[in-house]
Amino acid sequence: MNKVFLIGNLTRDPELSSTTSGISYCRFTLAVSRNFASKDGKRETDFINIRVWRALADNCAKYLKKGSKAAVSGSIQTSSYDGNDGQKKYVTEVVADEVQFLSTRNETESRDDSSDFADLKPVSDDELPF
Repeated sequence: MNKVFLIGNLTRDPELSSTTSGISYCRFTLAVSRNFASKDGKRETDFINIRVWRALADNCAKYLKKGSKAAVSGSIQTSSYDGNDGQKKYVTEVVADEVQFLSTRNETESRDDSSDFADLKPVSDDELPF
């Protein structure tokens, strides 16, 4: 069984891309604290690469940003390729099936002008058509 559950914070804004056939995917890195402390009392953090596909990728790119807290469930995938130096390179990432946004908008929204509702203005009752 290959199943992973992680909760952490994004280390950078998500990057939305698409394949040559037009399927969207999103990549981001999740900082996840370990459950135990080292000998000197410090808790270490792991930085896990996450990949999300299709509609979920679009939503992650739209609603997540650096610092957002998220829960991810998915599976670990490892791939390899030959680098420019001729050496085989290995990539390990979590391919997410589910992403839950755990931060509220107020906690993570620092760009009020980037919201979809930034251009809305209040109207008076006289302007309403009903």
